[in-house]
Amino acid sequence: MIEERRERADAARNRHAILRATEALLARHRPEQISMEQVAAAAGVGKGTVFHRFGSRMGLMVALMQERAYALEEAVASGPPPLGPGAPPEERLMAFLDAIVDVVGRNKGLLAALGHAATAAPRPEWKEQGEHRGGDHVPDSRDDHPVYRFWHGHTSALIAERRPDLDAELLAHILLGSLQSEPVLRLLECGEAPRLAASLHVMAVGMLAAPAPS
Repeated sequence: MIEERRERADAARNRHAILRATEALLARHRPEQISMEQVAAAAGVGKGTVFHRFGSRMGLMVALMQERAYALEEAVASGPPPLGPGAPPEERLMAFLDAIVDVVGRNKGLLAALGHAATAAPRPEWKEQGEHRGGDHVPDSRDDHPVYRFWHGHTSALIAERRPDLDAELLAHILLGSLQSEPVLRLLECGEAPRLAASLHVMAVGMLAAPAPS
């Protein structure tokens, strides 16, 4: 039993080290420029450990983004306002957009890479990675990403709460879709996340202040 607990603790430490090393590499490189060998060396573990734990580079990227998304989801559900409950919907929306920009800024191109995988990955790869657990459906859009689904769902809910007369679902896609464009990725690579966050605020404020559709 003691040996089993030690193995679990070692596995948890390795997982944390691998994800932390991956995020550090993503601060300087795009996902496609990072190899599993680089991750293993940075984490101080064997390459086989990385493959055994995550299966593939995309599996590793998915795990990293999910972990960051879970932390953000917890802050949204029970953290202090304005990100957490208790603030007006427009203030929560601005705080949420800032938090997303922070995540994407620290993990350049990761959301875009995951979005590409959702449209391009063949059925066996997705089943092996365990990303979809409901039958034989294969993700065919960013909507099927648990990360993107949460981000989009919360963004659209806040828009709808403030402006139930608007197409909140589509507007949320428009806001989040801007994070995956090549010019925006280049902007993040130059360290201009604050500029991006400010521009998203302008877009969001304009949406919420728009006249009611005729």
